[in-house]
Amino acid sequence: MSEATLNTIEDFYVLLSKSIENNQVVKLLLSKYRGADKSLNRVAIRPIILQNEAVLSFVYEHQTNHITKNYSYKLALSEIKSLVGEDFKSAYLTLLDAEVQIEFSKKGKLKISQHQAKKQQTAVATHNREKNRFVDIQRPFLTALKVTDKQQKLIPAMSNKWKQINKFIEVFSQALDVSPHDKTTPLNVVDFGSGKGYLTFAIHDYLRHTLKNDAQVTGVELRQALADLCNETASTLDHQGLDFVCGDVKTHAPKQTDVMIALHACDVATDYAIHYGIRANASIIMCSPCCHKQIRPQMQSPELFQPMLQFGVHLGQQAEMVTDSLRALLLEANGYSTKVFEFISLEHTNKNKMILAVKKAKINPKEQAKTLTQIANIKAYYGITDHCLESLLKESAV
Repeated sequence: MSEATLNTIEDFYVLLSKSIENNQVVKLLLSKYRGADKSLNRVAIRPIILQNEAVLSFVYEHQTNHITKNYSYKLALSEIKSLVGEDFKSAYLTLLDAEVQIEFSKKGKLKISQHQAKKQQTAVATHNREKNRFVDIQRPFLTALKVTDKQQKLIPAMSNKWKQINKFIEVFSQALDVSPHDKTTPLNVVDFGSGKGYLTFAIHDYLRHTLKNDAQVTGVELRQALADLCNETASTLDHQGLDFVCGDVKTHAPKQTDVMIALHACDVATDYAIHYGIRANASIIMCSPCCHKQIRPQMQSPELFQPMLQFGVHLGQQAEMVTDSLRALLLEANGYSTKVFEFISLEHTNKNKMILAVKKAKINPKEQAKTLTQIANIKAYYGITDHCLESLLKESAV
């Protein structure tokens, strides 16, 4: 931190300008907005690398939406000067080794406080930053699957797939950390609807290469041609413990499954996949549902909701919410800790929800009974007489 004392707003701008040029800025937050736009709350500013150019990213945080604008350093400094003082009465600057706050009173009097940072801060972030990646972009399988080129550089058209792969492995890694499975014993993973094998190869590589776990990973795909292609690729890369078979969740029955994956499973295929995972006593179940047709015709919404549900998109969203909520609750009732959250969109669909279930060490009978009552109440409220997953669980319990 500079030893110079900041007395004026010009001193602050000099410090800010030098800090930007020297790559010392972590973030700048403008708050206490007093301008004409009543919906604007604050502006968050941070340095990023965008298309190999260093810029400052401004996020204008409104009550109902956020607007992002990127400026060169020179234009960014000009924009900041136009905002501070007149519109925003407070600015908090975080540097690598210091923190500076300026405040304007109602009478316009300036107060500046500065002190050492509480901890060492992180330098400039890259817009498409590679930190915290769970998959090494130089891994051979990415080139074989045409995610990267022969120089192991990301192919631009595959950037979304690259993000999806990393997000998937990140979620899996976090689930594995809290699962009861013994990390020293080999995992058995089954990926239903494996398609071209992007995520199947990724989880196999992560387990074998990164975690040094002698995992056995099987991709199950309805299309024989894709299963053959993936097997050929696995053989070429010498990915031991990875194979692909032709089949689906109803026909495939391995002896043991520790991790069950079913992404983009349409309609009740998700229910069959979850049922498979529960029957196999899988430690981790990962599903990304697609289509929610089964209970939608059964649902009888209260009269109060009819004005909202006359719009088809809302009716579909309601069916989606109810269907996936019942799935998550049924998983809870069967001894899993369950989360439902947004995931990165899968190929050929805008569905981006994931149901993640991790096996609990033991079942609490009181909590189980409470959850089953909640399920019954939801079904009664909407007039649902049949839910695929519940029916499957009852059939297998007989």
